[in-house]
Amino acid sequence: MSRPAIASPDQIRSTILSMLAEAHDSSPPTRERFRRIVSVRKLKDRLGGGDPATLGRTINAIESEIISAGLADMALPDIPADISDLMRQLWQAAVSSQLDDVVKLKLEAQQSIETAQETVAEANMRVDMLREELDAIRALLSMRDQEVAQARAELVAAHASVASMQVDLKSTQAALHESREQSAAAAQIHQESLVAAQQRYEGLSKQLLQETALQRQQFQQEQSRLSSQLKFAERRISTLEEAISHAEADAASERDKRQAAVGEATALKAVNASQRSQLEEIMRSTLANAATTRHRRSPAPAEPPGSKQPAPRRKGG
Repeated sequence: MSRPAIASPDQIRSTILSMLAEAHDSSPPTRERFRRIVSVRKLKDRLGGGDPATLGRTINAIESEIISAGLADMALPDIPADISDLMRQLWQAAVSSQLDDVVKLKLEAQQSIETAQETVAEANMRVDMLREELDAIRALLSMRDQEVAQARAELVAAHASVASMQVDLKSTQAALHESREQSAAAAQIHQESLVAAQQRYEGLSKQLLQETALQRQQFQQEQSRLSSQLKFAERRISTLEEAISHAEADAASERDKRQAAVGEATALKAVNASQRSQLEEIMRSTLANAATTRHRRSPAPAEPPGSKQPAPRRKGG
């Protein structure tokens, strides 16, 4: 079994309007008469199927549109039947031809209302934002007013400070003018001193050059003299070195002679000592003999020992 096609919203709307037009009711449909003419079951049978929930939502929407459009409040007065039928037919034709336009206008009006509501909501949000900005601006202005008041107070203090600074500036300018005059006088004195110092420097420079030239000449002369003395000293040193060499040779010869003389003197001393001992022995023996002979010849008092002096010694002997 094939599944029935799903009707579009436009098809459902056209079917409901056809069912209302075919009802041939002399009074415009109210909510009760609308529900008697149009129901989910009747609409489903008319369409050959459909979702009951979708059909019910569509019926509720069209009912609200028709009732809110004022079509339910249109009632025909008591008139003859033929005229009533004719007017009913005209009304049904008008309903069938203009209901779509009315619904479209209603939808457009609803969209306009929604757009207006959104615009109003945005406007309200903007108003709230502007109010917040206004509060912030007011707070900022309050702070600015405080800052301006503080700035004015500071400006008054600044004016007073400027006045004081102007007085100080005048005194400073006067002191600066005086200082400039003193500086100019000092500069003139310095310039004069510089000129005098330069002249003195030039004179001293000339004198120094002359003295330097004279000292250079004296130095050259002294250098020449010292060179000649150095040459003479070198010759003298050479002569002295030769004399020292000869003297050293003579001293070595004299040293040898002296050593020989010392050897001879030592030998002579040894001989002399031997001879002196022999002489003393001879003298002792001679004295002893003489004493013995004198004792024999005549008795005489004996001389104290050591009364006779020995004979003096000869130097070198």
